[in-house]
Amino acid sequence: MDKDIAFEMAASTVRYGRGVTREVGMDLAALGARHVLVLTDPVVKALAPVQTVIESLQRERITCALYDRVRVEPSDESMLDAVAFARDGAFDAFVAVGGGSTIDTAKVVNLYTSYPPADFLDYVNAPIGKGLPIPGPLKPLMAIPTTAGTGSETTGVAIFDLHKLRAKTGIASRRLKPTLGYLDPENTRTMPPNVAASSGLDILSHGIESFTAMPFTERPRPERPELRPAYQGSNPISDVWALQALRLVATYLVRAVEDPSDEEARMNMILAASYAGMGFGSAGVHLPHGMSYPVSSNVRHYLAPGYPADHPLVPHGVSVILNAPAVFRFTASANPARHLEAAAALGANVSGVSAADAGKVLADRITWFMQRLHVPNGLRAIGYSSSDIPALVEGTLPQHRVTKLSPRPAGDDELSALFEEAMVAW
Repeated sequence: MDKDIAFEMAASTVRYGRGVTREVGMDLAALGARHVLVLTDPVVKALAPVQTVIESLQRERITCALYDRVRVEPSDESMLDAVAFARDGAFDAFVAVGGGSTIDTAKVVNLYTSYPPADFLDYVNAPIGKGLPIPGPLKPLMAIPTTAGTGSETTGVAIFDLHKLRAKTGIASRRLKPTLGYLDPENTRTMPPNVAASSGLDILSHGIESFTAMPFTERPRPERPELRPAYQGSNPISDVWALQALRLVATYLVRAVEDPSDEEARMNMILAASYAGMGFGSAGVHLPHGMSYPVSSNVRHYLAPGYPADHPLVPHGVSVILNAPAVFRFTASANPARHLEAAAALGANVSGVSAADAGKVLADRITWFMQRLHVPNGLRAIGYSSSDIPALVEGTLPQHRVTKLSPRPAGDDELSALFEEAMVAW
């Protein structure tokens, strides 16, 4: 099979600055919007960013409705609830105010109300769904993150739990990208420390995964340019975003978690989230994310501090980072130099380190962040045991969109060993 000869960097439009949330009404008015759906979750609903958005819309005489039932770590049921709410509203634009869960929900609402599918799985990534292409442009979607982590304001990906599969899956298309992302440091001021830690660790893994992903030149060449996937493998442009995101994480993540009043740290972490999003939005992520999906979906009792306690929940950044040290010890042999470069960007001393030790050095640096930010010590600490590994492997194997980008192939046996190694982190 011929290897690909090209990658494509689809533009992500963001606006950065204190107070830019107040401009959303003017932007939507300029686009001709007259009736807008604002989406948020029950916690963010009561915070200042939502009120700022509503007041901005009112100043421009734009009517709006508020959907405040977004589920943190959304499911197919919660997505369908939001779609049903929006279906009869005749909305001509959408505003998402919240974390990645809210922005991803808004992407799905925009798609499923613009081009309703015959079946919910039609647009969902293959092999879980049909992976049908989005037939045309979507309505304006303004994304206003209140966390610094997912980078969803820059990506064409929406992730959710598919309950019947007991694993996360999603939809990926450049057409899902928000029209504009508003990077407003004022909106992360009220982030609880555990949320700041989890979302920041998501940035960390985004950066490493996209930098160490299979190179775009190793991916099969598509029959037509439009069939080139959203996640294309590491490439010279994504590398720039990924490495700078890691450098910002190294400098500012601990500061932002330990001192929410540290405005410089918060300003740089919201930038780091978008930098990493622009990187992995082109290159993709690989095994830590693929393995995280069944970890999130199969959790039985764990309730994460700082998050809603209405259902068992492993925050996304935690579910990703718990697998990361084991993964990068495993993948380092495929490209030791890249793993060492990522470790150096995170602040590790790599002087004189041999290629054989690249994975250990990177894993140890990740573990340092996990310990400093009080992450649970491995999968066992959130309720898993070795008896759960077959189910975790089963939930990882269909995640081809990300697992196939691993620089080192991982089948049943390799994944089983990785999950076993991730049971205890240190």
